[in-house]
This record gives sequence, C-alpha cells and structure tokens, in this order.
Amino acid sequence: MSIYTGRGDDGKTDLRDMTRVSKTSPRIEAYGTIDELNALIGTIRSTGYDDIDDRLRTIQNHLHVVQADFANPDPDDDDPAIGTDHVETIERWIDEYDEELEPLTSFILPSGSDHGSRLHHARTVCRRAERRAVDLAIHEEVNENAVQYLNRLSDGLFTFARVVNVREGEPEEAPAY
Repeated sequence: MSIYTGRGDDGKTDLRDMTRVSKTSPRIEAYGTIDELNALIGTIRSTGYDDIDDRLRTIQNHLHVVQADFANPDPDDDDPAIGTDHVETIERWIDEYDEELEPLTSFILPSGSDHGSRLHHARTVCRRAERRAVDLAIHEEVNENAVQYLNRLSDGLFTFARVVNVREGEPEEAPAY
C-alpha cells in the first residue's frame, strides 16, 4: 500500500463514507485539529509518571475514536463513537487528581516544568479542537458526547499539568494584572 494516492491534490479528501469534501470543511478542520492534539500528547506521554502516561495513552486512543466519529457523517450503531462513559472517565480522573492539588484561588500562568508546560500547551490545542467541533456542530449533525468530551478533556489536561508541576516542585504563578 502506497502512502500517497494523489487523491488530495485537488484540495479535497474522502470522508469515511467516501464523500469528497474540501480540506477546509468544518468537519476536516475539527478532526484535523484533534489529530494535531493527539500528536502533541504523544510528545508529552513520557512524563516519568506512570499514572499520567497511562492516562495520556488512553486519551490518545479516545481521540482516535473522536476522529473516526467526526470523519463519519452518517454513522451506524456499530461505528466507533464517544459515549458518556468516555466523558465520565475524564471527570473521574480530574476528581482523583484534585485531591493532590491545592484549590485554585486565581488564574495561573501556563508554565512550570517541561512536561507541565507542554500539558498546558495541549490544553490550548484541545480548546481549539473543541471550538472547531462546535463550529462543525453548527453546520452538521455531530455526536454531542464528542464535543463534551473535548470540553472535559481540556479541563483534564489542565489538571494533569498542575499535578505534574506539583510533583516536580514547580510553583504556580498567578498573573500580574
């Protein structure tokens, strides 16, 4: 199998149902940004904390499901799809990690250790993916659980960044206004 086909040379790509769409369509923008997020998480995944790394691996697999979900404009019941259980998993992880953290009393600067800072970066890419997913939902029907998952995931990545920074002794800094 060749990695290149030439089918995208005209600025179009295939959806799962083989519909041809512009590479700038809201659907492609949504799952393309999720692909970017997934690749970014892959660069972070060796944090040195097995619990965080295992959860990031799980998230990468979830993101493949989100991509498959968004790439399919007419899904069948047995097609990959994000469900409420995926959202609840992220919520459970956030709640567990909150026990390691001091309560927030202000906004914090996205900084800290190398892994903490990169997790903050991943959070911002996740927020962009969520905005793209919301835009897609304005134009076409999408799985609402997938949009909710991205919202919750950005909260999860923020929490992971804070946990990594605490474990590495990095203080949180409030912005100076």
